[in-house]
Amino acid sequence: DHGTIRVTEPSKVVGDRNTNSNLRYKHGRNLTFEAKDVLAVKDPADAFLPKANVSTTYIFAKKDQYFVYPNNYNHFVNFYRHTFQHGGISMEEMLVPVAVLKPR
Repeated sequence: DHGTIRVTEPSKVVGDRNTNSNLRYKHGRNLTFEAKDVLAVKDPADAFLPKANVSTTYIFAKKDQYFVYPNNYNHFVNFYRHTFQHGGISMEEMLVPVAVLKPR
């Protein structure tokens, strides 16, 4: 746990019942999404990610976007807009700060 990002832009995503609920990344089968809003990993082995089944796809939100399902779309857009979320491919999530301390 090393970062969060304030999300402001919704991106519509559709997945099956077994798709995870995270707002900044999704994995599952038969995901439908806006290609311009995500980094999609069709073959999890390419990114060293686990593969739950043969058709598992991963998507990661870009910039300050977050995923919202079409059901109750406007409610969830307003509910999560301007909240701080984990995940995605922001600099805050991808870089881990490290400090090396040496005694005098």
